[in-house]
Amino acid sequence: MKMCVITAMLFLVISGQCGILAGKVNKHKPWIETSYHGVITENMDTVMLDPPLVALDKDAPVPYAGEICAFKIHGQEAPFEAEVLNRTSGVGVLRARGPIDCEQQKEYTFIIQAYDCGASPTGANWKKSHKAVVHIQVDDVNEFSPVFREPLYRATVTEGKIYDSILQVEAWDQDCSPQYSQICNYEIVTQDTPFAIDRNGNIRNTERLSYDKQQHYKIMVTAYDCGQKRAMESVPVHIDVKPVCKPGWQGWNKRMDYEPGTGSKQLFPKMHLETCDGPLSSVRAMVELQTSHIGKGCDRETYSEKSLQKLCGAASGSTDLLPAPSVSTNWTASLLTDSGRDSDLIFRFDGRQAANIPEWVVPQNLTDQFTIATWMKHGPSPGLRAEKETLLCNSDKTEMNRHHYSLYVHNCRLVFLLRRDFIQLDSFRPAEFHWRLEQICDKEWHYYVINVEFPSVTLFVDGVTYEPYLVTDDWPIHPSEIDVQLTVGACWQGGEVTTPRFTQYFRGSLSGLTIRPGKIATQKVISCLQACKEGLDISSLESLGKGIKFHFNPAQSVLVMEADDLESINTAMTKVSYINSRQFPTPGLRKLHITTTVQCFGEDTCISIPDIKAMVMVLPPSEPRITIAGVERLVWPAAQLRAPFGVALFKDIHIISTVTKTDATLSSARRPGVLELMHNLDYCDVLVIGEELNPEWESLEIHHSSLLGKHLDATNSTSGISIYGVDSMVHYEQAIRQVRYHNWKPGGLSERRFRLSCSELNGRYTSNEFNLEIGIVHSSEAVEHVNHMAIQSQYMRPVHHPLVVHTVNSDHISGTPPAATVVIVMCIAALVVIVVLGIYRIHTTHQDGSKEDEEGRKDPEMDWDDSNLNITVNPMESINGTQTAEEVMEEEPDEEEDEDEEDDELADLSSAESEDSDEEEETNIQKGKVKGKLEWDPSTLPY
Repeated sequence: MKMCVITAMLFLVISGQCGILAGKVNKHKPWIETSYHGVITENMDTVMLDPPLVALDKDAPVPYAGEICAFKIHGQEAPFEAEVLNRTSGVGVLRARGPIDCEQQKEYTFIIQAYDCGASPTGANWKKSHKAVVHIQVDDVNEFSPVFREPLYRATVTEGKIYDSILQVEAWDQDCSPQYSQICNYEIVTQDTPFAIDRNGNIRNTERLSYDKQQHYKIMVTAYDCGQKRAMESVPVHIDVKPVCKPGWQGWNKRMDYEPGTGSKQLFPKMHLETCDGPLSSVRAMVELQTSHIGKGCDRETYSEKSLQKLCGAASGSTDLLPAPSVSTNWTASLLTDSGRDSDLIFRFDGRQAANIPEWVVPQNLTDQFTIATWMKHGPSPGLRAEKETLLCNSDKTEMNRHHYSLYVHNCRLVFLLRRDFIQLDSFRPAEFHWRLEQICDKEWHYYVINVEFPSVTLFVDGVTYEPYLVTDDWPIHPSEIDVQLTVGACWQGGEVTTPRFTQYFRGSLSGLTIRPGKIATQKVISCLQACKEGLDISSLESLGKGIKFHFNPAQSVLVMEADDLESINTAMTKVSYINSRQFPTPGLRKLHITTTVQCFGEDTCISIPDIKAMVMVLPPSEPRITIAGVERLVWPAAQLRAPFGVALFKDIHIISTVTKTDATLSSARRPGVLELMHNLDYCDVLVIGEELNPEWESLEIHHSSLLGKHLDATNSTSGISIYGVDSMVHYEQAIRQVRYHNWKPGGLSERRFRLSCSELNGRYTSNEFNLEIGIVHSSEAVEHVNHMAIQSQYMRPVHHPLVVHTVNSDHISGTPPAATVVIVMCIAALVVIVVLGIYRIHTTHQDGSKEDEEGRKDPEMDWDDSNLNITVNPMESINGTQTAEEVMEEEPDEEEDEDEEDDELADLSSAESEDSDEEEETNIQKGKVKGKLEWDPSTLPY
């Protein structure tokens, strides 16, 4: 015990002595410089300090107390750390903890202190030096190249002048130091150019430039920073040379592209008139759009004449005398056509072609009111005394040479001849109407309409009214039995000559020649039929101001503007636009011609402004792909074809139009790059494939009510049906779904095939040919099976007969013609009698307890032929026999003769007796004497 106390006391004494000794050993703080300056190169990690990082301790060489263990940095987010390289010498190094970027921060300042190792290995009683300030500068590396501030530089110079500076280019550098961030030099890369550039980027010309020699220069310029690092990309510099001031329009492009469907597009957005500071009092500019080479004088709708008249609201009943050649309109097949006019049907006459119009086409009921309309392009006639050139002529076919009415051109005059038939009180009456117009021989397309309200005749040319300058009278024509001949392109001379022939041939082009008897065309309809779909326009009329006056011609192909000052006319010219309202315009060039007149004070004209010739390029539209889809095969029972409403052929038809876009970013629900497009159609044809329809018992028709509220009409023949008129695809779908096929005698027919195709713009865009096949089934048993594939008619009604276990399929009964209804009633009545007799015989036989009937013996009185009646019997039991309905009816001829009178009585009888028969069958089944149940198969019932 005493020993422990002594040991503890000794430990305390030694510990105290050690503490006193330690305090005496680590007596001094480490010492470092008061400030340091360092440099670090960006993207390096070692800092070069001045003076070097060294800490001293006066306790050296005492272990631990005289050694340096650490350097500590004080400062927020200083990206540096200090490391002791030698504890005894106190040498350290300063390093970056990560990459140093001069462009982010150029300088750093922070505090550093040194720490000794204390008095023992544990570091106890360590001491730290005073705080020293460290200032570090980041050295830049030339890592960035110069970059120009603009991607393109432009300038304009006047020819013949030497410029000190045409323009200045400027580049910059992202490096942080002045040495590498400053641009010290520029250089023109393009060789052999009359330009130079100085250290500041100023470009000048080294020789006088000539506008006639070169109007545009493109040079490439590069830049160098002060570290001689070159720009990665050179910059283009465009220098335009303008002539010595010459009055005229400037800032316009010779060609402008027009994208279909973009509406109105400005033609000269930067155009201005240069007058070289000449005084002026007024400016007059005329812009002319030249489209005579497009279609019939401009871009118009190219639908058929019938479709256009329907679209414009013209009265029905017109006759097209120059239709497209086809099987039914073959009189135009021999005429020359211009097929390169974007589906526009144009006939060219060279003085050798003419066409006889068939009698069934010629309007027979011309009254005091009718209209003749045509497009005509005609030039001056050859020779000093030109012959008559006949467009349309109705003359005697034989014997005589009388002209009843005709339209012809003679010496650039348009003449209409109309000689009325003689009546008792007739005398001299107006017969020839003459017009002298420039349009008749200007070789341009014009639309001519002659409205006859006898004795008044009015001519419309391009919608403008013209009265005849000369009207001559003549005697009426005496009636005769001579047939007449209507011709186009010449006049038929059938009498007073040895050989009948054509005379007075026409030389020119015609299109859309029509006659409408009984009605005249209104101004609104005429304007619609000849309206151009392209023309000049002014965008933002409100921005023109009051200092400008302007007016268009009716076709909007000529625009005239007048202003009193230069600013107003310049503003107006920038608003001049081109517009094409067609969804699918005719692609190609349209020429522009601008003439300008400048009037100075007190003078008529003082400055001559050269004319401008430019062009608009209408780009091709994206061509639509019209697709018809639906059920391609249907099966119908023959009875349904005989029904009053027939069968609807295209109940599930769908018409869509798609257009492919080249832009890969476009997509639709169908597939990327394809968009569904909505546009009109102008006709859809349903053609019969194979043998034509027999009009005695077949028809293909559409009810007129299906076309109400639509711009549609229809014509049909033995070869098919045509629905025409400019209307939407939706309306065409609705109309086509109402096309019905009728066949009153389908007995020898097993199938019929039809082909449906549609068109937009008179055949410019056509759909696929959709083929439909309908199968005609004559067996009711097969009908019950395949009717699931056939479309149920909306007119069908189910009919139930109490005598028959299976309900007769309603497809056979509904919509039956009256004659067929009588036959059906007669057959049912006869069957009722047979059924009653058969059931009664079976009933009496079982009451006698006869079992020999299971052998299947036949009774001649009950011999039914199952070719027309099928009685399905339980296989466990057989019936006495069957007898055909025909044999029963043959045995009762008197009853057959009186059936028409007894139909109602038989119907009542059949209902009552069938109920009795059902009760008897149930009784027999309950008794177990009849193990089968009579079951009538309706599949072979005659109808």
